[in-house]
Amino acid sequence: MIRRTFLALTAAALLIPQAALAKDFVDYTPGVIETALEEGKTVLVDYSAKWCGTCKRQARVINALRAADPAYDEKMMFVKVDWDTYRDHEVTQFRDIPRRSTLLVLRGEDELGRIVAGTSEAQIKGLLDKGL
Repeated sequence: MIRRTFLALTAAALLIPQAALAKDFVDYTPGVIETALEEGKTVLVDYSAKWCGTCKRQARVINALRAADPAYDEKMMFVKVDWDTYRDHEVTQFRDIPRRSTLLVLRGEDELGRIVAGTSEAQIKGLLDKGL
């Protein structure tokens, strides 16, 4: 009976989409980043587009790192800025964001780090670690 239960639970777990297991990003709306920074939070900002392959790879790496180390979620807020909507908006222009697939870590008035189009786990982990 235990074996049957184990196999059933394992099969069910494989059917759950990985996205459902991943922690969510906050969707950007004007003021959300500034409010979080004023409250003393560290914020990872992900400038991405739904159709961007590099952005999807970055999100998979970020979600895997967050799942492996809960300290990231304890210490940081994760905000996704839709490139197609906010490309010409102040949130993009003010920080001189060159393109989609740009990741920033911010604290207070400081930019702690930035990655443009990088997808390596080591590179993204290094950026996240700056936020701890």
